[in-house]
Amino acid sequence: MKILKYLIITLIICGILFATAYFIKTNSKSITNYETESPFISSIEEKTVVTGKVIPEDEVEIKPQISGIIHELFVEEGDKVKEGDLLAKVKVVPNEGSLNSAKGRVASLKIILDNAKIEYDRNRSLFEKEIISKQDFQNASLNYNRASQDLDNAKSDLQVILLGSAGGSSTANTNIRATVPGTVLEIPVKEGDQVVESNTFNAGTTIATIADLNKMIFEGKIDESEVEKLKIDMSLVVNLGAIQDKDFEAKLKFIAPKGNEEQGAVKFKIEGDVFLDNSVSVRAGYSANASLVLERKDSIMVIAEALLQFDKKTEKTYVEIEKQDQTFERVDIEVGISDGINVEVLSGLSMKDKIKVWNQTKPEKIGDSDGDNDDKED
Repeated sequence: MKILKYLIITLIICGILFATAYFIKTNSKSITNYETESPFISSIEEKTVVTGKVIPEDEVEIKPQISGIIHELFVEEGDKVKEGDLLAKVKVVPNEGSLNSAKGRVASLKIILDNAKIEYDRNRSLFEKEIISKQDFQNASLNYNRASQDLDNAKSDLQVILLGSAGGSSTANTNIRATVPGTVLEIPVKEGDQVVESNTFNAGTTIATIADLNKMIFEGKIDESEVEKLKIDMSLVVNLGAIQDKDFEAKLKFIAPKGNEEQGAVKFKIEGDVFLDNSVSVRAGYSANASLVLERKDSIMVIAEALLQFDKKTEKTYVEIEKQDQTFERVDIEVGISDGINVEVLSGLSMKDKIKVWNQTKPEKIGDSDGDNDDKED
């Protein structure tokens, strides 16, 4: 019995010593002192960045007025042209069916004209002898003149089929000329390529694309959640991917009335006039980003956005303010616009409140960088 009694006493003493050591160890850890920050007065701009590209305001596609084969090109991509400059020449390749039909029509009308000429000469002789009336002679003369005109028209049609023009003038359909001044952006054809004329049923083959590179616009797409904040004539700051450390001013001129769904989000196209200068050369198709100020407020109460906390159930915003020394109390607040760093406080705080920095980072202790080795030693 004595041995059991001593054993129980020994276990009790060991338990007390263990509990005492654990209590001392757990209470020896340093108490975390939270820093605090107060609201302050500042200005906030809510911005958005739209990705897109810079393109000419107007691009004109030059198309032939007659089908054929490119005989010669007189310009290259990058050349500057004026209105009326010769770009290319098309060699006409007549359609066999149309050509045979036109030749047959000419031959047929020539026979009719010869017959009308004989009839006219006979009636003129009879009219001079006063054998027929003046009316009969005038009818014969009319038939002769009509047959002559029909033959001339048929010959002109044949010449158009063969040469592309009715008179071989310098403005013939086979000469492709610039309709606007500008820079040749693209020539998608080469000598020997077959081209199709532009008509009601066919857009035709593009010979060249011309645009004025001094008039550029920014074209991009913006999310539907932000499009209602845009207004025509808003200022944009355009940054080009190919030209670093230089911003271009722009003005919003178009907002698409209809959006298109892209990867589950509805996007609206926007366009803005870009104001260029002569210090740099901007090429068509440069990728670009445009910054837009959606909303701005001056002299408002703000706090650092990092101080905000969110209720897991209601998702409402709140902060913890200091009531006594390192004693904090939750306060629900209402926030406004944000620039990603600071956020506007609409209600719930005063300028004297001290807000808990709940996510503060602890300074790194010396030797923590090789913490893996310390763990192994422990």
